[in-house]
Amino acid sequence: MRNAADAPAHDSFIEKKSEFIGDACHIETLDEALAFVQVIRDQNPKARHVAFAAILGAAEGSAKERMSDDGEPSGTAGKPILDVIRMGKLTDCVITVTRYFGGILLGSGGLIRAYSTAASMAVKAADVKRIVPMRHYRIVLEYPWLGRFEQLLAQAGGNEEDKEFTDRVSMRLSVPSVNASDFEVRIREAFNARARLSRL
Repeated sequence: MRNAADAPAHDSFIEKKSEFIGDACHIETLDEALAFVQVIRDQNPKARHVAFAAILGAAEGSAKERMSDDGEPSGTAGKPILDVIRMGKLTDCVITVTRYFGGILLGSGGLIRAYSTAASMAVKAADVKRIVPMRHYRIVLEYPWLGRFEQLLAQAGGNEEDKEFTDRVSMRLSVPSVNASDFEVRIREAFNARARLSRL
C-alpha cells in the first residue's frame, strides 16, 4: 500500500446515483488508521457515510482489526471492506469507502456489493508491497572476513543496516526469518569463532 496518507490509492464509481469512493493507505498503528479515516471525513464533509476497515500485524501472526459501517445497516459496509482486505491477504493497511447518497436505496445486497467493489478498486489502484518478516542481528568480525560475510548475507537475502569501523567491523543486519536458521549455521561454519553473531 502507498505509505503517504496525503496521497492514498483512490478510485470511485457510481451505483444508482450514489457515488462510492475507495481510498487505501499503508498504516503502522491503529491510531494512524483512525487518523486517516478522519482525514477522509474532513475532505468529504457532505458525504453521507465514510465506512472503513483496517488490519494490522497479520504478517507477524497477531492481526488486529477495526471496522465501521458508519451508519449503514450493520454488516453492509465495514465487513465487506474487511473481507476485501482478508481475501487479498493484505495487512498494515486501512481502506475507507465514502458514499455520497444519490436518493435511491440499494438494499443490503446492493450495499455489500457496492462497498466491496469500491474497496477492491482502491486495492487495485494501490502500490501493494510484500511484507517479509525479518530477524535482526549484530556481528563483529575482522576486516579480512568482511567480503566473505557480505557474500553469505547476500545469499540469505539479508540487508546491512549500519556498519561501524574500529579495530574490527561491527554491523547491524537483518535476514528474512525463513532463512535465518540456515544463515546462522553458515556463519558458524564459515567463521568458527572468528566472528560474533548475536540476535537483537
